[in-house]
Amino acid sequence: MANKNKYLSAQRTRRRHRVRNRMQGTPERPRLTVFRSLQHISVQLVDDLSGRTIAAAGTYEAGGRGEGPNGNKDAAARIGQLIAERAKQAGVTKIAFDRGHYKYHGRVAALAEAARQGGLEF
Repeated sequence: MANKNKYLSAQRTRRRHRVRNRMQGTPERPRLTVFRSLQHISVQLVDDLSGRTIAAAGTYEAGGRGEGPNGNKDAAARIGQLIAERAKQAGVTKIAFDRGHYKYHGRVAALAEAARQGGLEF
């Protein structure tokens, strides 16, 4: 079992580097990075050239919490809408979507679709 966990961890690390090496956030098109845990999901808009976070949202904060669980597709869609609103306030409409080592499926896909519907262009 230890070898399987070691293999899966190495596989996630390779996938994360492969995805992130293809993109870089700029002031005109910042990188929307996703972090997903079992209970929460959070996102950040990052300008890699200046090394600063433009906007962030997550289910752990008061604005991202809704009634019910915070680790499901509905919560991810709420966070997608919230980051789209905050990005518009910061003057950002185009982004580079960085899913990290997470597959584009389930909560990550729900977040991305909600951000698109909120007005962000990928």
